[in-house]
Amino acid sequence: MSTTLDDAARRVLGTGERLRDIQSDALRSLGSHDTLLVARSGAGKTAVYAVATLLTGRLTVVVSPLLSLQRDQVEALHHAGLRTASVSSARSPAQRRTALADARSGALDALLLAPEQLVRAEVVEALTQADVGLVVVDEAHCVSEWGHDFRPDYLAIAQTVRRLGRPRVLAMTATASPRVREEIVDRLGMTDARVLVGDADRPNIWLGVRHCATAGDRDDLVVRTVLDDHGPTVVYARTRGHVEALAGALTAAGRRSDAYHAGLGARQRAQAQDAFLSGRTDLLVATSAFGMGVDRADIRLVVHAGLPPSLDSYYQEVGRAGRDQEPARAVAAVLPGEVGLNRFLVSTAGPRPASVRAVLRAVRDGARDRAQVAAATGLGSRTVSRTIGALVEVGAVQDTGHGLVPGPLDDTEALRSLRERRDRLRALDGSRVEMVQTYADSSDCRRRLLLELLGERHPDRCGACDSCDAGTSLDVVVSRLIGGQRVVHAQWGPGTVSAVEAERVTVLFEDRGYVTLDTEIALDSGLLVPG
Repeated sequence: MSTTLDDAARRVLGTGERLRDIQSDALRSLGSHDTLLVARSGAGKTAVYAVATLLTGRLTVVVSPLLSLQRDQVEALHHAGLRTASVSSARSPAQRRTALADARSGALDALLLAPEQLVRAEVVEALTQADVGLVVVDEAHCVSEWGHDFRPDYLAIAQTVRRLGRPRVLAMTATASPRVREEIVDRLGMTDARVLVGDADRPNIWLGVRHCATAGDRDDLVVRTVLDDHGPTVVYARTRGHVEALAGALTAAGRRSDAYHAGLGARQRAQAQDAFLSGRTDLLVATSAFGMGVDRADIRLVVHAGLPPSLDSYYQEVGRAGRDQEPARAVAAVLPGEVGLNRFLVSTAGPRPASVRAVLRAVRDGARDRAQVAAATGLGSRTVSRTIGALVEVGAVQDTGHGLVPGPLDDTEALRSLRERRDRLRALDGSRVEMVQTYADSSDCRRRLLLELLGERHPDRCGACDSCDAGTSLDVVVSRLIGGQRVVHAQWGPGTVSAVEAERVTVLFEDRGYVTLDTEIALDSGLLVPG
C-alpha cells in the first residue's frame, strides 16, 4: 500500500492542509532512525505515524495507555483510510482474536494496544508473525521513573521490539525534560535515536501563582477563582479527599462540579470524564488521574490547589487549557509547606525484597519473559514489570532480546544495588520537588523559568504571567552561562545548565539532580567551570 508523501499527507490531513515542520522532520528522521518526538498537544503527532504507515505499507503497532485515547486514535486512523483495530480489555475475546489474526495476515494497517498486552504470549506471538514496520509508543514519558506518570508495563516494550526484529520505533510525548528524554531513549532500547523537540510554549495560556497562608485560604481562593471564570474549567487537587471537598464546596457555592479520582468506580469515572469532554458539564475537580487522553479544546481555566511534585506534570496539566489557541489561564494556589507533602508523595520505595527474591528465583529457574515470571511468582504484572525493570537497570537480570537471563549478582548484591538505586532516585525526586518550589517562589518570568527547566531556550520575558504583569520579570537575562551548556562541578561532576536567572543558575547533575547556585560565586571560585 505504498504511496507518495504528498498523497499520504493529503489522505491524513485533508486537502488544503500541509505537514508542519516538526511533522516533516519526524518523517524524514523515521526513514533511517528511531525517533523521539516531543511536541505539544495539537501539534499533529498522530498524523506522523499515520503518514508513515501509508508510506511503508507495513503494519504499525501503536502502544497507547488509555482506552479512551485508543478509541479516539482508532477513529482518527479510520478517517484517514487506514484499516485499524485495537486489542484491549474493552474488546471481547473474539474481537481480540480477530484483530490479532488480521494483523498476522496483513489485513490491518495499524493495531493499537495497551502496554500490558505486551506481556501476553498470544499477543507477542501474533506480532512476531506479522510484518511490523513501525512501533509507536504514545505518551512515552510513561516509561520514565523520572516522568510524571510512570507505568511499569511500558518497560516490556523494549523486549518486544527486539523480538520483532527491531522495527523502527517512534516515541511521542507532549512534554519531557532533558532527563526524561534520555530515560525514554534508554528504556525503550532505541538505537541511533534522534530526539526532535518542538516549541513547547503555549503563549495563549496566562500563568500565575497565588500564595496562601492556610489551607482554608487556599480553598477559598480556588472557589473564588473558578466562580469568576464561567468557561470550562479543570481543578487539580493532590488527594482524593481534597478533590471531594473542593467539588462539594464549588457545588455549594452555586457551580455544579463533578469529582474524578482513582478511588471512584470505573463507571463513575467514565461518566464524569465523558460528561466533561462532551461539553455536558463544564467543571471537573480531579487528581492527576484525569490527564492523558483529555481532548477538549475549549478549556479556559486550569486551577491547581497545590502544585504537583514535578514541573513536567505541571506543564502537562496546564497544557490541557486553550487547545483551541484562544486565551486561557492557569492559576496555582500554593501553601508554604507543600515541599514536604510533595517529597512524601514522590518518595521512591522501589521493589520489595520479597518480590526481588521471587523474581530472581523465577528467572534462574528458566522464566524468560514477564508473563512467565508472573506465572511462576504469583505477583501482579505491574509488580513484575517494575521489579524486572529495576533488576535489569542494576545488572541483576539481563534482557538479551530473546528472553531474560540471570545476571552476575547474587540476591544480596542485587538488593544492595537496588538500595543504592533507590537512594539515587530519591535524591533526584527531591531535586525535582525543589524546582517546583523555585517556580512557585520566583518573581521573574514564570514562562521563561518553566520552559528552560524543560530544556528550551526562552530568554525574553513572556508578557503573559503574573510576574510580567507585576513588572518584576527581567527583559533579558544576561549571564555568563546559557541553557543547555555543559559544565563541571568540583564535587558533583558533569552537569547541564537547565535554567538561567538574573543571579542564579540551575544545573542538572546525573546523580544529584537539580541544584541552584549563585552564578558569580560558583564561577569566580572555580567551583563550576564550563565543560
